[in-house]
Order: sequence, then C-alpha cells, then structure tokens
Amino acid sequence: MHHQDSLNAYILQSLRDNWELLALTDYNGASFQYKDVARKITKLHILFRNVGVKPGDKIALCGRNSAQWAMAFIGTITYGAIAVPVLHEFKPDNIHHLVNHSEARLLFADAGTWENLDASVMPALEGVLLISDFSLLMSRSEPLNEARANLNLFFGEAYPERFTVDDVEVCVTKPDDVALINYTSGSTGFSKGVMVTFGNLWSNIEYTIDHLDFLSPGDGIVSMLPLAHMYGLVVEMLHPFVKGCHVTFLTRIPSPRIIMEAFATVHPKLIVAVPLILEKIIRTKVFPLLEKPYMKFLLHVPFVDDRLLGKIKDRLTDTFGGNLQEIVIGGAALNKEVETFLRRIGFPFTVGYGMTECAPLISYAPHEESRPGSCGRLVDRMEIKVDSPDPENVPGIIWVRGANVMKGYFKNSEATAEAFGEDGWMSTGDIGCVDSDNFIYLRGRDKNMILGPSGQNIYPEEIEQKLNNMPYVGESIILEDSGKLFALVYPDMDNVMNRNLTTADVERIMAENLVQLNKELPAYSQVARIEIKSEEFEKTPKRSIKRYLYQH
Repeated sequence: MHHQDSLNAYILQSLRDNWELLALTDYNGASFQYKDVARKITKLHILFRNVGVKPGDKIALCGRNSAQWAMAFIGTITYGAIAVPVLHEFKPDNIHHLVNHSEARLLFADAGTWENLDASVMPALEGVLLISDFSLLMSRSEPLNEARANLNLFFGEAYPERFTVDDVEVCVTKPDDVALINYTSGSTGFSKGVMVTFGNLWSNIEYTIDHLDFLSPGDGIVSMLPLAHMYGLVVEMLHPFVKGCHVTFLTRIPSPRIIMEAFATVHPKLIVAVPLILEKIIRTKVFPLLEKPYMKFLLHVPFVDDRLLGKIKDRLTDTFGGNLQEIVIGGAALNKEVETFLRRIGFPFTVGYGMTECAPLISYAPHEESRPGSCGRLVDRMEIKVDSPDPENVPGIIWVRGANVMKGYFKNSEATAEAFGEDGWMSTGDIGCVDSDNFIYLRGRDKNMILGPSGQNIYPEEIEQKLNNMPYVGESIILEDSGKLFALVYPDMDNVMNRNLTTADVERIMAENLVQLNKELPAYSQVARIEIKSEEFEKTPKRSIKRYLYQH
C-alpha cells in the first residue's frame, strides 16, 4: 500500500482500493463491504452538513462494539468533526457528565444505553441517533428532523446516476487538529478528556502499517476490546480497516466460548488481547493436560519433549483459529508462569505497552524480537527517558515525547500542566527501566490502574472514594486477586467504639456496604469481597497509603 500523510487519506485509499471486499461484520449478524461503508459515511456527511455541524464540533458515541458504531466513528472523523467515544458500561450519570463536558452536539447511542439516559440533563445536545440504523431517538433541531427524514432523497439528488468509487470524499485535516476526545475514566471527579489529534492517530497507524506487515487485504480480525478505548479503536479497528482487512465485532461481552467460536470462524492472523483472556485459555486448555503423570514424564525425556512441545504449540494455535501469526498482549503484564511456558513452546506472542495519552502505542516488538519481562521496544517517532540515575537498572518514572503524545486534556489546563514537563516531555505515571536498545521493563504502575476483564480501565481511587463515604468505613484500598477486585477496609474505629459495635456488627455493616457499592458500579468493576483490617494502613510521609505493601 502507498504511504499517506494523514489518517483520513489512508481511510480514503482503503475505501477505494478495497471497494468490493468485506469490511465490517457483526458476529452472527450483518456484514458490510467497503463500498457500503463509503455510502454510509457519505450519508452521515450529508446529514451533518444539513444540520450545520462544522469541523471541530463534537459528536459522542456510546454503545456496544458493532459495525454501525465503527461507521459512525469513521463518518465523524472523515467529516472533520471530533468524535467522543464513551464506554456504554458507564453509569447514566457518568455518561450525562461526559456528553455535557465534551460539549457534544449529537449523540449516537444504542437502544439499551438510551433507555437509561435522561435528555433533560443534557440540555446542549441537539439530537440522539440510534447506532443500529441512524434513526432519530431524540431531536431538538428542526434541521435535524428534516435532514434525517429526507436523507435518502438528499443522497439521491447528490448522486443521481450512482454512487461510485470516485465519489468518496474525506475532510483534509492538519496534524494538530483534534480527532477525538477519549475520557480516561467515567467518574465526574476523575475523568480527563484526552485530546487525540489526527497526527497522533496517523503516527500510530503508520507504525502498524510498517511493523505489523503480515496483514493483507481480505484477512480477518476479531475485535474484542472496547472501541471506546484506544487499543480497541486503533489496533483492532482503524489499523486493519486501512489495510483492507475484514473486521468482525463481538457485539456482546465476550465469553471464552464465544471468543473460541469467533476465532474458529474468522481464522485471524493477528489477535490483540488482555492478559486475562490468554491466561484463562492456557490455564483451562493446556495446563491441566501437562499435570498428567504421563505428560510430566515425557517432558523430561530428551528429544521427545521437543516434539511434544511442538504438538502443544499446534494445539494452542488451533485454539486461536489455526492461522495465527501473532498475539499482542496489552494493558498489563503477563503472568510469569504463563509467559515462561509460552516462550518454551515458541508460541508467537508479544507484550506491548501504551496509554490513552499516546493514542495508544509506546512500545512493541515482534514476537521473534521480544525479550523476557519486557513490554517491547519504543515505537517510531517517539523518545523516552527515565527519571533515574541509572535508567537500565534503577526504576524511575517513565517520560515520553513525540508524534504519539496527546495535545492535552480537554478543558483541564491544570491536569495538562501536571502531565507535561519541559520541552514537551510527558510523564506516563508508570515506573520502569529502559535498556540501551530502548526496550522497556515496567516495574509498577504509579497510577494504580487495573485492567478489567475485557480491557476496561478500572481506577481504584474512584471506587475507594465511593466506599470511603459509606457507614463505618475509615479508609480503604481496592486491589486485584485472580482477576477479581476486592477491598481492604480499615473501619472508622472511633465511631465503632462510640456505638459499642461488635465484630459481627461491623462485618454485617460491611456486607451491606458491599451490596450498595456494587449498585453504583459498572459490571466490570464490581467488588467481590471486603476484607476488614484490624490495623491502620501504613502511610508515606504525605499520608498516602503504601499500596504496594498490600498487593498479593
């Protein structure tokens, strides 16, 4: 493929070059060719124009992953408007806040999301369109009513003969123009809208074109991660789309069974996954097999073990659809036992590193170049430094700058100033080392972020804030154990003693708190249990809890 100097130019090239190929499919649902996508986004452009949407106006999207969601997004950015993806699993009040904060003029929502929202608390919103067919759910605008009612007529008038490959148009953008605002969290108190530019997206796409070069037009890929997050959006949707691939969306929360079925149908060459999915498959499909006495014996017999390991690798490859060339693990470190085993059998996996503020890529290395314990080599057009006297051996805060780094946080100059140092360097908030070849080794997460089961970002501080406001809770920390969240709670002992409460009373109250807490949280960040501590948490001089002391 020819290199282009902007994301929209890549999208245009792909639409024209792959006109007759399948582009987007909902698993067990509808499919769309690239020419169908071109028609859909052109109709959206006509709609936006008639409503008076200008380049730079914000359009929010909130719904499950789907082909229509992808087309609404592509339609928005190719018009030059700013997309605001919002995770549909957020609570209604969080969605209201993000729509308002982003100053969105229009909202694309799925039916399930919309029925729980209240238009009256989003007064600036001009209209809401149903993601599945772009029909109107709510309108405060006569031009919107008219444009939607006459959309097919307007399209027919614009293209009276037929709509051809030469009719597709996209907005010309500058690298510094904002393409989307991606909120790092859904809570009013903690949400920060990352301003991702067209230049940021182009740099990420350019990297995937150059370094994930085994994907070709027509190849299938399964989209599992949320499109409202950068990894899912860029690596699983935009990247394969500009290459002419066929993207299949798992439109429901993917269970291991559904994932396996989809892999068997699509036969993907590339899979992007969070560690939890890969670890779950290996622990259920492979490790029990290796525990059998006969297998243990064979693994210690010279020559036999190589053949055996080869068979295990083939079996695992078949589990992922039989056509796999690479699995990229992102978002968190891989379990050491699993990583060691995968390296032993020569399985093609690699660990990448990124963050929303880098749209998202910071590091990657192809599996044949990957190094144990590393999350890859710094990507092109980026620089890195570690706040440490010996960056190779002594961990410190990792700083980056370059083409992938965000413009700043939307309407939050204080957070922007806090994130950036001198000369455009941005703190990642992560602690690690960097070797002489720019391979990154993470040692901990300064930000304490936890990765949810389907790639959702979970911020413990947000849950802790809610929990700390509940009866008889003095302080708390949220931690992860075996893929589940749990809370350590030190009770408000003064209050407990004043009320002469027994241990049983406190346990009962905490059980009630747990029920109430989970009512306020999305499904992916539910807390499994509360453990009561008898002693206050150890603190730093600044009175922050030494969280690392309580990690399992």
